[in-house]
Amino acid sequence: MELFDVYPLYDITPVKGEGAYVFDENNIEYLDLYGGHAVISVGHSHPLYVKAITDQVNKLGFYSNSIKNPLQKELAEKLETVSGVKDYSLFLCNSGAEANENALKLASFQTGKDKVIYFEKAFHGRTSGVVAVTDNEGIKAPFNKGHHAVKLAFDDTEALENELKKGDVAAVIFEVIQGVGGLDEASTEFYKKASELCEKHGAILIADEVQAGYGRTGDFFAFQKHGIRPDIISMAKGMGNGFPIGGILIDSKIQAKPGMLGTTFGGNHLACAAGIAVLEIIEKEELIGNAKALFDYVKEHAAQIPQIKKVKGRGLMIGLEFDFEIASLRKKLLFEHHVFTGAASNKKLLRILPPLNIKQEQFDVFFEALNMALS
Repeated sequence: MELFDVYPLYDITPVKGEGAYVFDENNIEYLDLYGGHAVISVGHSHPLYVKAITDQVNKLGFYSNSIKNPLQKELAEKLETVSGVKDYSLFLCNSGAEANENALKLASFQTGKDKVIYFEKAFHGRTSGVVAVTDNEGIKAPFNKGHHAVKLAFDDTEALENELKKGDVAAVIFEVIQGVGGLDEASTEFYKKASELCEKHGAILIADEVQAGYGRTGDFFAFQKHGIRPDIISMAKGMGNGFPIGGILIDSKIQAKPGMLGTTFGGNHLACAAGIAVLEIIEKEELIGNAKALFDYVKEHAAQIPQIKKVKGRGLMIGLEFDFEIASLRKKLLFEHHVFTGAASNKKLLRILPPLNIKQEQFDVFFEALNMALS
């Protein structure tokens, strides 16, 4: 049987990972500055993470949500402590797309409405509801286009207010820092006004923190820099360091009813063990501070490379914007210098999304490789 051929693949087969490195079947070492789309938050094969999963699978790997699972409560309490967000409840699922689907469904339940506002260059997932609020017509089937969704310009407060005034909006969903869209971030004024307008017009404000959350930006959640309180926060990528887990944080004003959300695999024992371990490592190793400090280090070194016209993002969610399209540069970095990097819809942007415990000297390796590739 053949695999369904939807992924353009590089001819590289990683078989082992350690910290910020992966190794292929020939034991060639690659510096991983992409983390599999920002998933690897605490490094490949972190010993505390491996032990937590191993210990748990030796006891119980899975049972459904029809029984009590104290690990879910432990994860929720740890998340509140490390993130600093209060008066939210946690619903666990398996991925970022699922998290955003559940966020939109919950918003529709809460408001009794079905229209969702999203923004240019947004990426919220590939499943039915969230691909409808993703700015990429090429990945929307006719089935997806039946949702009631309106796209607005990012950072356009007037357009947002005019749409919300109509009174038929269930939710406004945004990435604080857009990932696939190219590391754009709106102004604090925009986020605060969006929050005020949603409250005024009875819409639910959803912060998609699937990629930016879990310490990646130098804050636990990217929205915290802007002093707002979303009604729902979606999470996933860095949450399990590669183990499939996602979730939404739900403001206490939104009340749960039996059966309104559900999942078979979400919040299973192994996922919770992975999630708890990630939070413990982030806290113990002060990885949020590391992300914040290294952004300044990267900016300083990037300023010395004339082809880099702009450094975008925050923390270890970084975009290096060049004065040319970077597809061939990425290939040089990968195949000649053994460095994984990422791309974006902005074809001149190189995305850097490494593990949060990466070190300065590993960025030195990257900049040496980058200078060689550019020369």
